[in-house]
Amino acid sequence: MDVFLEAAIEQARLGLAEGGIPIGSVLVHDGKILGAGHNRRVQQGSAILHGEMDALEQAGRHPASVYRESTLYTTLSPCSMCTGAILLYGIPKVVIGENQTFMGEEELLQSRGVKLQVVQDKTCIALMEEFIQRNPDLWFEDIGE
Repeated sequence: MDVFLEAAIEQARLGLAEGGIPIGSVLVHDGKILGAGHNRRVQQGSAILHGEMDALEQAGRHPASVYRESTLYTTLSPCSMCTGAILLYGIPKVVIGENQTFMGEEELLQSRGVKLQVVQDKTCIALMEEFIQRNPDLWFEDIGE
């Protein structure tokens, strides 16, 4: 398995251990993780701290050129909000752990030239299936349903 997807999965596990939603993400530039994050909506009472948003926040400020040369790894297909951030910063590639439990805005990303690689990783799928089964109300809140 890709070491960066493994890092995103570890972030998802951290989120779950903290009582949150098991979605993790890392932003990678030149073979180095700039920022690693996980969904912290529950832990911080946040409306916006999805895994991808947290990874971007943890990466801190960078010139536009850095984002345009980076890859975002995420354990789950990006929602509308996270897709907007990917497009805003011009991140050209997203590696998605899985999109079976939730299909985000992949068509929009592709229509804007973002290269997607969907892995369908068994660990990512199992984490989300188990979480959704145990916490349906929290899950639907997270995706805005």
